Amino acid sequence: MKEIRAYIQPFMLAKLTQTLLEIPHFPGMSVSDCEGFGREKVVDSQDYTPFMPKKRIEIFAQDELVDSIFNAIMTIANTHQHGAGKVYVIEVDEGGVISTGERGNNLA
Repeated sequence: MKEIRAYIQPFMLAKLTQTLLEIPHFPGMSVSDCEGFGREKVVDSQDYTPFMPKKRIEIFAQDELVDSIFNAIMTIANTHQHGAGKVYVIEVDEGGVISTGERGNNLA
């Protein structure tokens, strides 16, 4: 099982969600608001903040779905502009379902 974590431009969320829902057996996702910045040059100004709004997407998926999900995010969320976002794939050793007590590495 893997976690796919993406940071995208907020205006790309609806289109990306629609595309991800078309992937067979898509396991669902969590979305939250966040702010951040990358390596771009910071302007030194009294009222300037380098933090840009983004959407953070977290998806826990079985290994066989990771490539499809990753490729969809890379394609659909691409604005062809600096700051379009980033995607990471992280190994998940174990998860748990709180309501049932079920544990394992195949709960996505």
